[in-house]
Amino acid sequence: MNDIRDVMKARHSVRTFTDKTIPPEIRTQLDAAAAALNKEGALHMQIFYDEPDCYDSLMAHYGKIVNCRNYLVLAGKKAADLEERCGFYGEKIVLKAQELGLNTCWTALSHGKSKAVLGAGEKEVIVIALGYGKTQGSPRKSKTAEQVSNITADSPEWFQRGVEAALLAPTAVNQQKFFFTLSGGKVLARPGRIGPCLKIDLGIVKCHFELAAGKENFEWA
Repeated sequence: MNDIRDVMKARHSVRTFTDKTIPPEIRTQLDAAAAALNKEGALHMQIFYDEPDCYDSLMAHYGKIVNCRNYLVLAGKKAADLEERCGFYGEKIVLKAQELGLNTCWTALSHGKSKAVLGAGEKEVIVIALGYGKTQGSPRKSKTAEQVSNITADSPEWFQRGVEAALLAPTAVNQQKFFFTLSGGKVLARPGRIGPCLKIDLGIVKCHFELAAGKENFEWA
């Protein structure tokens, strides 16, 4: 397996997809990853293949999502932390998809109605476009580590790794509104106050931080 940070660096949002079909062996691996993460995160994420209707909508065209025929729906039982969990475990699937040679784009509003089947008390949170991109996307402008954390020259290496990885994470309209504070071996991650999808973004950046820093090195405050 690639170093997860290499996967993070290689992954960029892609909005235009080719007609290439996702082969059965890739679907099997993605479905298995989704099933495991649903269990771990108490979620009801669902993957749909060869289903062009969700992104054949005015909102999708407005969001410049072109030719997307596969997608992942993040959903679960309504709870205070549902959006954060969808961000955290959804990004794990996004990184898995990247590792398998696929491209993705988190889409909050730029899609139509999904085919998700929801149980009692469940809510659809966000949809991720999935497939083979016409390009691999391109890096975005990024804040510095000092702008998003209390990092110093004396910070432990694992904290530096975590913050750098968090800066590689996708956030809504590239807002990067989050802040990591290290204090006595515990890390507090706070979302921004104003902006779209802040709780989802928090989950995504915490996923990147934890994967790069190593769970064994710290506790979440």
